[in-house]
Amino acid sequence: MEPPLNEELNYHETRFTFDKRREVLWRTLCDCYFNKLIDPGFHVLELGAGYGHFINNVKCVRKTAVDKWPLMGNYLNPSVEGHFASAAELGFVEDKSVDFVFASNLFEHLTQSEFASCLSEVRRTLKSGGTLNILQPNYRRAYREYFDDYTHVAVYSDISLCDFLVAHGFDILVSYPGFLPFSIKSDMPVIPWLIRLYMALPWRPMAKQMFVRARPSAA
Repeated sequence: MEPPLNEELNYHETRFTFDKRREVLWRTLCDCYFNKLIDPGFHVLELGAGYGHFINNVKCVRKTAVDKWPLMGNYLNPSVEGHFASAAELGFVEDKSVDFVFASNLFEHLTQSEFASCLSEVRRTLKSGGTLNILQPNYRRAYREYFDDYTHVAVYSDISLCDFLVAHGFDILVSYPGFLPFSIKSDMPVIPWLIRLYMALPWRPMAKQMFVRARPSAA
């Protein structure tokens, strides 16, 4: 009898293979944008951390990474606390201990019930004033490519994502419908100066990923 397939391993061997250009991208993005949102004294939690490109490059006192991919730990820096777990099951994270939660290209892979459970856990772990920061494809702009990823099970636009967050106890702080291109799988060069220039533009061409910042509502 053949052993059962490991879907997380298979996904990282097919659709989401390691690409050193992602390290260049995320190191630059953290340097020119995300680290400006993060205080050095913060506890940052990344959900669906994958190869650790974001969490390895943020500058803060405490870093926690979560993913169901069993090989994530091989890519994390020693300063990162890694957990092999679902984003909807964060029992190992203390109540009100996190300042900044980040999720990149994650929630389109979850059912709405899983997403709702994750948001409940995020509300529990966030400190007062803490934020949830989401980067993911905007279906309104990326409908042609959206289901090229066979693991996408939910569809969100910048409007529906914000509405879902509000319906589950969050206030929207910032919503950028077009923040980054859909993926690095193109002929465009991935070099720091070009990334910095792109991030400085008031209108970003080919931007099909949205970025939403939210915090738990006071009610």
